[in-house]
Amino acid sequence: MKSVSVIARGLWSDAKSGEFIPAAAREQHPRDSEDRSTLVAAINDLFKELRSIRSAWRQAWPDKETYQAAKRQWYQAFLEEGICSQGQVAFGMAQARKQPGDFIPSPGQFIEWCKPSPEMLGLPPLAKAHREACRNAHPGMAGQGNWSHDAVWHAAKECGFENLNRLAADLSLKLFERNYAIAIRRILAGQPLQPMPLAITQQVPSRSTPEVAREALAALRASRGARP
Repeated sequence: MKSVSVIARGLWSDAKSGEFIPAAAREQHPRDSEDRSTLVAAINDLFKELRSIRSAWRQAWPDKETYQAAKRQWYQAFLEEGICSQGQVAFGMAQARKQPGDFIPSPGQFIEWCKPSPEMLGLPPLAKAHREACRNAHPGMAGQGNWSHDAVWHAAKECGFENLNRLAADLSLKLFERNYAIAIRRILAGQPLQPMPLAITQQVPSRSTPEVAREALAALRASRGARP
């Protein structure tokens, strides 16, 4: 397996200083090249936007060589941290616009802006989502769990219901946190989540009442009385 640094060097040599990968390269590895080209395009757009909102950008990028070298470093940092979609980069840029300051953020700082908390996306916070997952994963809740969002179900499913209840609390939370973060990244990337199962309609048995019993008895007597 190639290391991230090797892949990054190959990408940027193929991408000709940050432009899209040539069509010939995309034909050899269509899916991989498509993903890498998408990320290259996202970084190109990102750097243009950062220059427009951070007036001191020349402090970080005084010349073209430094500018292109920074793109390569940011690309590698994004790969290492799992920032691989335009949705994630766009979310980070939205956070950057809210932050005061004239200077270009470090790659690490920008990457943190690309990682929204569950609450920012209208999802339950980690601890609450974990409690929900453990409760609904219990064998006694089979078919009766009330899931607040597809992301919680997806993370629980990826963990394995048995693991959520069998592991120690801290390990169970750690496992769920990882899969919950992956679910959030899928949301930002516009990728589908495992859909929640359809709710099972429970049939509630009707209770006998004195009135019902009397009506049934009367009907029985009437039917007997009607016999020849």
